[in-house]
Amino acid sequence: MIINSTSLLKKLLVVFLLFLGVYLAKKILIPLSIAGLFAMLFLPFCKWMEGKKLPRALAAFICLLTLVSVISAVFAMLAWQISGLTGDLEIIKQRSVEAGISIQEFIFDQIGISLEKQDKVLSTQIPFFSGILQNVAGSISSILTNFVLILVYVLFLLYYRGHIKQFLLRFASPSQKNEMEKVIYRVAHVSQQYLLGLSKMIFCLWVMYGIGFSIIGVKNALFFAILCGVLEIVPFVGNITGTTITIFVSLVQGASLPMLLGIAGIYAVTQFIQGWVLEPLILGPQVKINPLFTIIALVVGGSVWGLSGIFLAIPLMAMFKIVCDHIEPLKPYGFLIGEVPKKNPGFIKKITKWQK
Repeated sequence: MIINSTSLLKKLLVVFLLFLGVYLAKKILIPLSIAGLFAMLFLPFCKWMEGKKLPRALAAFICLLTLVSVISAVFAMLAWQISGLTGDLEIIKQRSVEAGISIQEFIFDQIGISLEKQDKVLSTQIPFFSGILQNVAGSISSILTNFVLILVYVLFLLYYRGHIKQFLLRFASPSQKNEMEKVIYRVAHVSQQYLLGLSKMIFCLWVMYGIGFSIIGVKNALFFAILCGVLEIVPFVGNITGTTITIFVSLVQGASLPMLLGIAGIYAVTQFIQGWVLEPLILGPQVKINPLFTIIALVVGGSVWGLSGIFLAIPLMAMFKIVCDHIEPLKPYGFLIGEVPKKNPGFIKKITKWQK
């Protein structure tokens, strides 16, 4: 019993030191992790170009140019939409103030809390919210500052991927090298599937939200569609946040009750299609994480790496699950993290068979 307790304490100490090291080295690891995800995403394209007899250096550079072009196009589209939104900024600000006054009067009439007490409570909460905004702004500025470094990492990770693979194989004994090579291949392959699937799903969400918001007449429909799609990177919290922002801005812009209900309805229909059609077809069950560990990953990622950690938490957890699933001593942890298998509807099975 003493031996088991000692062994448990050693494992907990290793986990603690691991998290401490990850936290202290976040300035190095965050850009490297983001670059690693982008390199995984473009690895199939890079291999395809190399199969067409292109030199690896040129193939990696083309992948880099493609990445910059895609990011630039998304930001240009957002900037175009935001420029249209800034025209209504004064109206939004004025109506937000009016809405705040109406809420305060309602609280005074129904609960009896005076306006002075409400103002005092709000004044104590302002530093808290401003601190959150400062952390978010700091994380975004940190990502932008390291953007060039991330691009350099992507280029060299694609170019030296064979060298990195040989480095990992040197940790395995000669009798285990074949198994180690299989694990590396499966991790890379399934990670690519996850990242490509996530990109495809975000694009599908852009289309669905864009069409839905445009039909019901939401102002700046494309901007809110892109926002809701991008926030899908953060499961559970992201899609609700995007829809809430859309409803709030539409409300202060003077949207009618049917339009607000329409936004909520589009969110519900989109989530149904995403959960029952897109995820089984595009992502597949092999990298799905159950909701409990999804929330744990988001909380831990946010605590250790801030906003960047929230966006990186799910892909890194999915990769960790893949490693656990293919290494015998770690399989119980992969099972614990993974989602409980559930039967897909009949039409999903038919579409999957047709797709294969």
